[in-house]
Amino acid sequence: MSAITKLLQAMLSSFKDLIPIILVVSFFEIFVLHQAPAELGSILVGVVFIVLGLTFFVFGLEMGLFPIGESLAEALARKGSVFWLVIFSFSLGFGTTLAEPALTAVANEAAQVAANAGAIESNQQSMSSYAMGLRLTVAISVGLAILLGVIRILKGWPIHYLIIGGYVLVMILTSFAPANIIGIAYDSGGVTTSTITVPLVTALGVGLASVIKGRNPMIDGFGLIAFASLSPMIFVLLYGMVFLQ
Repeated sequence: MSAITKLLQAMLSSFKDLIPIILVVSFFEIFVLHQAPAELGSILVGVVFIVLGLTFFVFGLEMGLFPIGESLAEALARKGSVFWLVIFSFSLGFGTTLAEPALTAVANEAAQVAANAGAIESNQQSMSSYAMGLRLTVAISVGLAILLGVIRILKGWPIHYLIIGGYVLVMILTSFAPANIIGIAYDSGGVTTSTITVPLVTALGVGLASVIKGRNPMIDGFGLIAFASLSPMIFVLLYGMVFLQ
């Protein structure tokens, strides 16, 4: 009975999170466009699906992804093997990023637009190669970013120096990168840190900082997502400079 109560409370919380979006859409439909939404029945069914999806997603994070990330990080830290911790960090960043649905969608859309603009050949093989190249570039960059973030936690380096240096590098590379890759590079940082990557990477950082002596989970455990957002911009700009010049 308590489990059902928690589930209903979570569903109510998910619905409350959607209320601002519903209000905004309703306001523009009624007071600006002066029309009723098309296919109102389908929209209401979709809202129900969204509420259910958000509810089960949050439950899945709490029950599965967060405990997995934290337990693996803690176990590797207690094992005392920096080598395996570094390998795990890179593999986690690479694997979760390659599996991100948002990144796949953006890479496919970028390939289609590049083909229409004549930047690449307008055939399926070229577009697939372009999209996969972007996905692999971003995945490798995130893997290296998580690796760097883990080393930062181990060494206790201040995060702001690394972040500032990274954005300075982004500005420099932007001056030399092809114009048609700059927007994609900037968007890559956002779509990378999505539904799969964020929970596991956050759990990794918090779990690692919790078991290392002298580290504070609140100060040292967070920040990996910042690295994961920054590094794709750098690598995709370099990708454009190498392959699209």
